[in-house]
Parts: sequence; C-alpha cells; structure tokens
Amino acid sequence: MKKILVVGESCKDVFVYCHAQRLAPDLPIPILDVIDESENPGMAANVERNIKNIYPHCDLATNDGWESVTKTRYMHGKTNHAFIRIDSKHPIAAADIHALPLVDYDIVAISDYNKGYLSEDDIEYICKNHSCVFIDTKKVLGPWVDEATFIKINDFEYERSKATITPVLATKIIRTEGENGAFFNDTHYPVSEKVEVQDTSGAGDSFFAALVVRYAETGSINEAIEFANDCARRAVAQRGVTVIERP
Repeated sequence: MKKILVVGESCKDVFVYCHAQRLAPDLPIPILDVIDESENPGMAANVERNIKNIYPHCDLATNDGWESVTKTRYMHGKTNHAFIRIDSKHPIAAADIHALPLVDYDIVAISDYNKGYLSEDDIEYICKNHSCVFIDTKKVLGPWVDEATFIKINDFEYERSKATITPVLATKIIRTEGENGAFFNDTHYPVSEKVEVQDTSGAGDSFFAALVVRYAETGSINEAIEFANDCARRAVAQRGVTVIERP
C-alpha cells in the first residue's frame, strides 16, 4: 500500500456555538450566550486526519506547536450562522524542507495555506525532487508549480491565478466549484446528488484528502475526482469540520 506524506502548516479549529437572543443596548451587535464548544486539527492537520480516517499510511510534516495557532469561529447554535472568526497571531516558523524524507513516500500532498511554513522555493524543491506531488495552495500560481503532478484549487483561487496559468499548468489543475463539482482538462465532474449545505468549513480539505487517497488506491485521477466529489458532498451536509467516510 502506498505511503502518503502531508506537508503544510496546521492550526486548531475552534467552534463556539451560541444563542443570540438580544442586541447590545449600546452597539448594533448581538449579545452571545455560549452553549457549546468543539475543536479539531485544522489546515494540513485536518487533511491528515481526513486521510487517516479511511487510509492508514499517512504522515504529517507541519509546524511545531501548531495547537497554539487557532481559528475560533463563533456560530449561532440553531442556524449555524457565523458571527465572527478570530485568528490568533501565533507565528509559524518556516519549514526545514531539506530534512523531509521524501524518498520514503509514494505521494506528497502539499496543503499550503500561505501562512509562512512553505515558500514558493520550498514547494518548487519538493516538486523537483518527488515524482508524485499533489498541491492545494492559497498562493497565486506561477512557474514554481510547473513540475507538480496535480494542483487542486477552488474557483476563487483559479480566477485569482488566471493571468499566471500557462498551458503547462492548465493541464494539471483540478478546479472545484462547490455544488457544481469539479473541472479537470475541460471535463466536468458533477456532484452525484446535491445536499442541503450545513457547513463548508474544511470542505476543501475533505476534497483534497479524498482525492489523494483514491489516487493512491487506483492510480486514476478520474476516479479520484469522482470519489472526492462524493466525500466533500457528504462533509458539507454536516455541521462543523468533519472527516471523510467511504460512501
């Protein structure tokens, strides 16, 4: 069975669920009464935990002390409406990319949230020194990803990178469009069945994790995209950040 290495920065996702029954008398804002709280690994650590829920051979290379890096979302307990998100300012140290044992893994999955752990040069180095690299990045694309195997980005990220997408890069991009599914090499992969969306938090991580797992199992990017669509569809139908399951 193939081994997967996830590389990228991680954080702790915190969800604080609240009642909001009245407005503050001095400001036009709701007064929140906390009723529940949950937390889970976020960003690259969320990709890893999604993979490990259905595929055991996965390791994570991430920033030390990632639990101190938090994204805290205050949510309405009944409707799941988001009031505010507060991100901590805990610094993320750069990766020692040359220390990664790339040769020990069959697939490298880069989950780059562009928070300082990986530079463009770091990602380019990984792509040049490994034969199978999947990338999910918040950076604007450029020649530093020319040697990636596949690049997963959402529609917003695709539009932002349009000016720098070369014909070479265009053949590697898997573009996700939420309920409309995904596109790869001018082929549309629709979602098999639409669901009522409860929460899109972590949906990109779910898609990316499922994509990598199914490719590791089959070697078919077409099967991998279809599987990832189905896993992400199920994830957004649940509240909070969930892990993927086999359909």
